[in-house]
Formats: sequence, C-alpha cells, structure tokens
Amino acid sequence: MGRIKFFVEGPADKTFFLQYINYVFGEVVSSEDFIETGGWQALNSTTIINQIAKNTADGGINIVLFDADNDAEKRRKELEKIKEETNISFELFLLPNNQDAGALESLLEQIINPSNQCIIDCWHRYEDDLSKQIIPWKNPQKPTAPSNKSMIYGYLEALLGTSKSQKEKIKERKRDYTEKNHWDLDSEKLNSLKSFLFEFLGKESTKG
Repeated sequence: MGRIKFFVEGPADKTFFLQYINYVFGEVVSSEDFIETGGWQALNSTTIINQIAKNTADGGINIVLFDADNDAEKRRKELEKIKEETNISFELFLLPNNQDAGALESLLEQIINPSNQCIIDCWHRYEDDLSKQIIPWKNPQKPTAPSNKSMIYGYLEALLGTSKSQKEKIKERKRDYTEKNHWDLDSEKLNSLKSFLFEFLGKESTKG
C-alpha cells in the first residue's frame, strides 16, 4: 500500500497533527508526510492537485485536514467541488470536529489542561471588556477583536518562562502538544478526529 499524505493549511496544523497522530497511533508518520497548502483555496492549485494525483497513482491515500471556518457545510461543499472538478481523490476532515464552524484554535481551546482554564477565562473576559470600549479616532470606533491565534499564543506565554528558549516553545512549529501540563491529547473533544483517523491508521494503533 502507498503512503498516506496529509494536506494541512499551515505550520500550526502540521505540528499538531504530526504529534497527535504519533501520540495515538505510535510513530507512524513523519514530517515528510505533511504538505502545507497555505490555505484551503490552494487545494485548487496545480502544485497541490499534482501532488494529490501522484500519491493516488502510487497507491497512496490523501487526507485533507482543513478548518471549517465560519460554515462547515459551505466549506465542505467548496472542497468537494474542487475534488469533482479536478478529478482528484482525498478524504476530508474539517476542524474542529467535522461538523461545527471553527478552526484548529477552536479545537486547541477545548483540549487545554483543565487546571489552566482560568487563563482562557481571563482571556474571554478581556475580549468582552475590549468589545465595550470606544477608540475615538478609529473607524469603526470599536477595537479590533484579537484572533483565536492570539489567544493560544497568550495561553502558552502565560504558562512558559521568559527565557529565549521558553519563548521559542510558543511558536507554532515549536509547540509540544504532548506536554500534559498544557494539553490533554486524551480529551473526548478529540474523539471525532480520532475515529476519522482510525479508519486509515487503526492497524498501526498502539493506544486504545
């Protein structure tokens, strides 16, 4: 059987999925098995289409792991349309759980170590308070809401030290999702993802 290739949007996704898959199924994938597209629309690019087609021709399986963003069904239809029009073959899972709107950061928020929930609660209070403020010179005058990416950066920054080496661990490519003080990779919130991946990686499973 050919190789399984994973198509993800960016470095944060690659880091998370590489670590999560190897945590659940054993050391079954490597960095080379992941292709960063740079965004969902790039699935329609000649480069990505050719990579998917070649892996299929070699007997491999292509797995697309993208964000659902604001509408999971809309994004699914958009990606299935690309699939049909380009005649490529891939399996699809939309973050956070293959049915709800959201993204990688939505899922990460749900799998933090529960003992650190106070940090996320503080962040949401900050967001709420910020939304009530007015910036006189700004148009519109409401402050721009911080992104969920910023929330995850802030979460890790609150948990890690101030040295350069500690700060490096905040970066998307350097995060350690197996750090149990930060993340819970056994969370039930990951069950839908685990079940999806099990269909392709189950034979290699080393965890229940």
